[in-house]
Amino acid sequence: MWEAYALAYAENPGRRRRNHFLPPDDLHDSPHPITYYVWAARETATGEVVVFDTGFPQRRAPRHGHLYHRTPAEALALIGIDARTVTDVVLTHLHYDHAGGHDAFPKARFHLQDTEMAYATGRCMCHPHLRRPFMAEDVAALVHRVFEGRVVFHDGDAEPWPGLRLLRIGGHSAGLMAARLETRSGPLVLASDAAHFDETLAGNPFPIVLDMRAMLEGHRRLVAEAGGDALRVVPGHDPAVLARFPPAAPGLKGIAVRLDHPR
Repeated sequence: MWEAYALAYAENPGRRRRNHFLPPDDLHDSPHPITYYVWAARETATGEVVVFDTGFPQRRAPRHGHLYHRTPAEALALIGIDARTVTDVVLTHLHYDHAGGHDAFPKARFHLQDTEMAYATGRCMCHPHLRRPFMAEDVAALVHRVFEGRVVFHDGDAEPWPGLRLLRIGGHSAGLMAARLETRSGPLVLASDAAHFDETLAGNPFPIVLDMRAMLEGHRRLVAEAGGDALRVVPGHDPAVLARFPPAAPGLKGIAVRLDHPR
């Protein structure tokens, strides 16, 4: 069994609905804040830790208008995880806000889909629209990790750890992964950017998309993997996650929540 956490490290309260949803959007261009997370899972019997994504460094926040509160490594430390000792990091995809903090994990192997690396290093990156969410320095760094023997490639779904299954969803990016965890309270799905917000799952897709069919079919699969309960799907950027789940520890309200203990 696994326990799981969502850790907020940055936010952008100035975003609007037009940034997050495709037209027609019947709620006009009202405010729509976004939160940036990394996630962690700890096996309850062995204490083994898996981290999901590495966030982005503080120096990138101003160009995107983000408010940066803490590094992902500092967020992990709040729940007793030392990034310097983590041995496994799942990179759900290589967009700048998910793969930019890799240097904080010097001992980690990075789990990645074949198709994501091929996408981020191939001809699609010749198109400005498709390469916009990627940072060349992040992708190049992962190529170096490959030559260091520190990347574990997956081709489709995989279960590298008992009770923790990686799901290739695609759609938003070519090799986007979600994860299904067995927890004491039942199956839990970490959607990452397979579903940015609760509203995304309700049929309002995010505008950065490579394959719309794969994205929409992915929304259905996320709910199915969660046993048919959309509330067991943890969206990748929804501020509501911090209210839906209880704080991971006293004093961590609005910062870190325990996902396997729903309210």
